[in-house]
Amino acid sequence: MKKVLFILFVFYSIQNFGQHAPDAIYFDNIKTVKLFQQNNQESMPIINLNSADVLELHFDDLDGYVKNYFYTFQLCNADWSVAQVNPFDYIKGFTQNRISQFRPSSITLSKYVHYQVNIPERNCMPTKSGNYLLKVFLNSDTNQLAFVKRMYVVESIAAVGLQVLQPFNGDKFRTHQRVQFSINTAKLNLFNILQQVKVVVMQNNRWDNMKTNLQPAFIRDKLIEYNGEIDCLFPASKEHRWVDMRSIRFESDFIQRKEINGDRTTVYVKPEGPRTNQRYLFYRDFDGWYNITNTDNVNPWWQTDYASVIFTYVPEKNQPLVGSDIHLNGELTGNVIGSKSKMDFNEAKGVYEKTLMLKQGFYSYQYLSKETNKKNSIADAELTEGNYWETENYYSVLVYYRSFSGRHDELVAIASTNSRFGRTIIGL
Repeated sequence: MKKVLFILFVFYSIQNFGQHAPDAIYFDNIKTVKLFQQNNQESMPIINLNSADVLELHFDDLDGYVKNYFYTFQLCNADWSVAQVNPFDYIKGFTQNRISQFRPSSITLSKYVHYQVNIPERNCMPTKSGNYLLKVFLNSDTNQLAFVKRMYVVESIAAVGLQVLQPFNGDKFRTHQRVQFSINTAKLNLFNILQQVKVVVMQNNRWDNMKTNLQPAFIRDKLIEYNGEIDCLFPASKEHRWVDMRSIRFESDFIQRKEINGDRTTVYVKPEGPRTNQRYLFYRDFDGWYNITNTDNVNPWWQTDYASVIFTYVPEKNQPLVGSDIHLNGELTGNVIGSKSKMDFNEAKGVYEKTLMLKQGFYSYQYLSKETNKKNSIADAELTEGNYWETENYYSVLVYYRSFSGRHDELVAIASTNSRFGRTIIGL
């Protein structure tokens, strides 16, 4: 009887976990949350269903003492709404698992405990394809939610052909990139393509400017073709800026100075202004990702220090943008445009500033502007970085399918490409 009541309690708790914002951190002491394919920090957290694929989860607790963290999965639909599916139907094994691998920081000024786990573990595995929220919480209490991260489980039963082209539109010919793709649905049981198939297109793992509700240009038997001349255009921006913090002892190119007071380190990034009038120059960048690494010690996860990093953006004539805010965008702000990415204007200095607590590593980022009074406005690089069609960007197409008897959107294909590979140039 007690066992039955316990199972019902766990089921009730998971079912009532509630809808939470993806890629959100709820505890101020939690820093540097990374979820990626094993041994590849610059990758989306994707695994194939029923495969040996592994994701690495890493995060730090700056309180500096050991705690009991647990995790679970929550199945979601294509729009990240909670799927109405019993957790016991999409998780094989325990619905909660304790994170048992942790280690206190070593030979660092900052004191923290580093936690890590390889997922999925054999006693807690997703059994359906789709979008998942990885939720980490304290003491097996789902009300003490620490953070949430997106992850994807794909069952590749559809094939996607993908390429990035220049638009035909003369106004956007030199500033935008067009994503064109086709989907082979021969293995899907389709009766109504518009209702059963959903597509999401992302640029550099950004969700704020993703393209959804795309309409096919042609449907030929089992082949669906999307020509993104109108609804799948992306501003191309420019190669990302970067700051190299792999060493606390040495100052790299874009670090103005460092200050170390006791156990507190402050790093000042060199002030930078708009790049809209600068010619495009290609160089290898991380497309907004960051890499935790260091050149001072051996292990990058618990032998790297933290620093308060101050970013400074200098607007033209030291005047704030009228009707727009400046945001610091990249994985360092969770690829989320909001209060945590918004920069504050310092009237005394005539600059925008943003301070982040960052771990040693190599960070890539952009400055974007967003209209203040428009809810649905999208952050753009037009006023800060400039848009150049030659820019190297990373695009991903996610294909979802729902059968007529299905209760959630299955993820049946993911295709990715780099805009510089196989690019077709239609003019200069």
